[in-house]
Amino acid sequence: MSTTTIDARGSYCPGPLLELIAGLKLISIGDEIEIWSSDQGSVKDIPEWIAKVGHQMGETTEQDGYWSIRIIKSK
Repeated sequence: MSTTTIDARGSYCPGPLLELIAGLKLISIGDEIEIWSSDQGSVKDIPEWIAKVGHQMGETTEQDGYWSIRIIKSK
């Protein structure tokens, strides 16, 4: 399993989600994406989208003014 990091800090909704969607197309099933977002809406929007499309949520943490949201590609 590999992890890809997307730095979407400074991007506002729906920017971080769109960057995540693009990133998921580039990785393999079972790989993980960590997205960094300073947009508080991402903490709600990304998990909702992940549940809707069938990927797996990992850990979400807040650090130094931004959120780190981990997603595992499931399909």
